[in-house]
Amino acid sequence: MAALEYDPNRNVNIALVKYTDGEFRYILAPQGLKAGSKVEAGNKVEVKVGNAMKLKSLPVGTVVHNVELTPGKGGQIGRSAGTSLTLQAKQAPFAHLKMPSGEIRMVPLESVATVGVLGNEEWKHLKFGKAGRVRHMGIRPTVRGTAQDPRSHPHGGGEARSGVGRKKPMTKYGRPAVGKTRQKGKLSNRFIIKRRR
Repeated sequence: MAALEYDPNRNVNIALVKYTDGEFRYILAPQGLKAGSKVEAGNKVEVKVGNAMKLKSLPVGTVVHNVELTPGKGGQIGRSAGTSLTLQAKQAPFAHLKMPSGEIRMVPLESVATVGVLGNEEWKHLKFGKAGRVRHMGIRPTVRGTAQDPRSHPHGGGEARSGVGRKKPMTKYGRPAVGKTRQKGKLSNRFIIKRRR
């Protein structure tokens, strides 16, 4: 590992890795890795922080991150600062992974995962301090629906401070804003063993 770097597009740091053939690439930086650390990827590598391998090669109870949902597609889950997933069981052709939300999900054993917990876990305690710092991140101000005109938002209009005026709060597009929003017949539902708490 050549260096640890800041990435403005994500909340986790990235690590610059120098391959044995001299090529440089980036990976998500796990906790405990520093410049000079050695990381490997493959099926017969040691189970240690930063090493990437297929789920079938990992022992049950291993903490992982950056897991593929479809083998060969690249990491899709467990990519945020301080995040990790726990390998709970292996039942061919699937592994059971426990998400940070408490959800238990089936993922193919052929999928690649990286060992360890992602770094920069103090991100969640970060205080932005002023509106300008948030604006620099590309986030614009949020105007409440009730403060808007009725043609701009379902909550808008009325004299003075009026309520929502509907059974449920709505998004500006007229869809329910609270409660369950996940599509009921979603195909990936069959891979969820236990719903998130």
